[in-house]
Amino acid sequence: MSSRHPDIVFLVLDTQRSDRLSCYGHTRETSPHLDAFAADAALFSNAVSAAQWTVPSHASMFTGLYPSAHQMLQSYSVLPDHITTLAERLSLGGYFTAGFCNNPLVGVINNGLRRGFYSFLNYSGLLTSRPNQVGIPSGWLDQYRQSFKQVVAGALNQVQDAFARSDALLAFSLTPLMVPIWQTALSFKGNTGKSLDDAAQLLIERKGLTQEQPIFAFINLMGTHMPYHPPRHYVERFAPHVLRDKAAQHYLRHFNGDIYGWLAPLVGELDDRQKATLDGMYDAEVAYQDEQVGLFLDRLQQSGSLDQTLVIVCSDHGEHLGEKQFMGHSLSLYNELVQVPLLIRDPAGNFSKGTVRDDVVSTRRLFHTVLTAAGLANEMEETLTLAQSLGINPEQVFAEAIPPQNVVNLLHKRQPELVLARACDQPRRAVWIGNHKLIETGTDRLELYDFCNDPDEALDLSDIFPENVELLQECLQQFTHQTNTAVSTDRAPGFDDPEVRRRLRDLGYLED
Repeated sequence: MSSRHPDIVFLVLDTQRSDRLSCYGHTRETSPHLDAFAADAALFSNAVSAAQWTVPSHASMFTGLYPSAHQMLQSYSVLPDHITTLAERLSLGGYFTAGFCNNPLVGVINNGLRRGFYSFLNYSGLLTSRPNQVGIPSGWLDQYRQSFKQVVAGALNQVQDAFARSDALLAFSLTPLMVPIWQTALSFKGNTGKSLDDAAQLLIERKGLTQEQPIFAFINLMGTHMPYHPPRHYVERFAPHVLRDKAAQHYLRHFNGDIYGWLAPLVGELDDRQKATLDGMYDAEVAYQDEQVGLFLDRLQQSGSLDQTLVIVCSDHGEHLGEKQFMGHSLSLYNELVQVPLLIRDPAGNFSKGTVRDDVVSTRRLFHTVLTAAGLANEMEETLTLAQSLGINPEQVFAEAIPPQNVVNLLHKRQPELVLARACDQPRRAVWIGNHKLIETGTDRLELYDFCNDPDEALDLSDIFPENVELLQECLQQFTHQTNTAVSTDRAPGFDDPEVRRRLRDLGYLED
């Protein structure tokens, strides 16, 4: 590696479940390119997202804070000005910061997540012509073009912000008339290939930059997000029945156009055909996106850029495909949503090649990991880099699922009985300690799972181990108190109460 700070690629595979990647044990070969990448990277087998959907999860990765601390809880939330983002820190530290984003909730809505990026390219929404180009404008004409595009983008973003903030406009966008418009004409899933090409071009050609200025490239891909329209040859591999089964085709067409159905819990179980259709089509999208990511990584490798670059591949959240009668990613904290892939390839050697880390880690620590790799972390932040395990004093890992209010409002209008029956309007919080995971829903429901031996969370142990439940619930209460009384914390939530620490040792969660 050169003497300059490394380039950093922060690649978010939006809506990617870890258990659907072959490098994470999926029985179908969905991810040969990421499998090959994993051989030269550290793979985290128990990475946990701080939240169950896009906005709070990205905010946690960009700030190092849990959702209740950064308060980015809704589609209309705005990141407080006093909270500094990862891109702002890197920009101040000399990095050229560029975003290549296919998710409109990150790349279009004016919520503060783009703060600190010199260039941010949008591939979804009303304006996909990239209002702020990568590179330094070379003349007055380029400067004029960028200024004009920024003015147009600002006006169009106000329209899109209105949809994010209005229940009535959101409901209108889900009507049969509007769904095909925003899925196609408005490029809902963006353009995976173009965004990866643009990112590779910046990293390789470095147009407008000196060779010594490091680059931070954030990339968000939406390939595995609903709706499912993978190329035919991937359907042939992973969902061949869809090509010959008229009933499966009818179900898929209805599902792809039923946006409300992506959000609401199921009233009953999916039948075998429906489940096979969704599983197969999701796997097809995973494999197609993996191919595109592989081409991106190959370009970096062939140019020599890869060996100068810290590459992080992760997800903001997973996806329910009917498990536990949930769909999408709005309401639960089960593993299908919050156990996410995390791969880190580091030419500097801080992450050993081909290793598997099985300690539970929060993706919020990617904030600290990137700053440490860039040489910009303070002493406390360095203690939270994922380059080191916290050993016998592990971090308490938490996740929070505050229901998106616009989803709850839609449920109240269409299926009010589900709101009560499935606690759709209640906050959920989870804590991982040892091999146990406790989920608290509202104030009156607790579930305890052995996530190591029961990754499907089929057996609730709360009635079997009431003492463990009580102790982990105390840890959740301490966490809630900490995040409610302090806007931010640089350190991992710890075990401050000596009595709690003693009981954790007694139950085997801590070592002496």
